[in-house]
Amino acid sequence: MSADILPAVRLRGPLARVNPLARLACALLLALPLIASLDVVSGIVALALEVPLILACRIPWRTFWLRTSPIWIAAPLGGITIALYGQTSGTVHVEWLLVRVSDGSLLLAAATVLRMLAIALPGVVLFIGVDPTDLADGLAQRARLPARFVLGALGGLRMAGLLVGDWRELETARRARGVADEGRVRRFVGMAFALVVLAIRRGSALATAMEAKAFGSARRRTWARESPWGRREWALAACGPAISAVALAAAVWAGAFNPIFGE
Repeated sequence: MSADILPAVRLRGPLARVNPLARLACALLLALPLIASLDVVSGIVALALEVPLILACRIPWRTFWLRTSPIWIAAPLGGITIALYGQTSGTVHVEWLLVRVSDGSLLLAAATVLRMLAIALPGVVLFIGVDPTDLADGLAQRARLPARFVLGALGGLRMAGLLVGDWRELETARRARGVADEGRVRRFVGMAFALVVLAIRRGSALATAMEAKAFGSARRRTWARESPWGRREWALAACGPAISAVALAAAVWAGAFNPIFGE
């Protein structure tokens, strides 16, 4: 059995039974077009349009803030860096050594924060509560990815949670032998090496078991569960490019469109 690193979250909203592949498509098709421009208008519009999508997931607020906390930390830090060292234009407010805060750098910093939030938040929220097995079924059956690659990745992901339990067992065993009280660096290196050895052994055993069950066969596989795809999946997948298109169109209409890749 596998140990989950993050506690499981059961969704009860309209997106609870949607194919995880549709969530992946929505997140990708939303993020990729937004990279074309770095401006405040498209960021604000995209975030405003993403609010109903996030609310439709019906995620508990505590889970939402915990899972998205790295984004809320990274986005302001990125904005501060751009504000201090970004492109200078307009009035210069602060200048000290390499630091130069101007109207242009502040505007670019605000656009950076909004763009990071607009791209990262849906990508994280849409994948809360996704079962890796359902996602693997969708990738193999609907996206037509190689079954050998998908099932191998699924097996590795299921085994990743066991590393936490292995680390705790190694630490307990070393403490019982009296070798875990001194030399933290040496202890960490020794435990890390032992953990790598355990992971290699478990991976080899898993690969052998999968080969014995014909997971490496070139024949077309059958699936125990069909990956559903219908109107809900098409609608969710279409939400991504629709939000990006409206946001970028609003930036062009407002004259704020700022292409990243040049004119």
